[in-house]
Amino acid sequence: MTRKLKITLKKSMIGRPSKQRDILRGMGLLKINKAVILKDSPEIRGMVNKVSHLVICEELEGGE
Repeated sequence: MTRKLKITLKKSMIGRPSKQRDILRGMGLLKINKAVILKDSPEIRGMVNKVSHLVICEELEGGE
């Protein structure tokens, strides 16, 4: 079973540094309240930590 993360953008990226905006775009988060499901990996965890004040992250137990 692979673990997955559900990441939801809760605050706007307007006025944020370009590195944070690039991280959000890289995860596929372009609009507020949009959620993406990504594989749980150290790389994704690091991205979430950098923008943790803008997103909500939930762990999902996958069935694949």
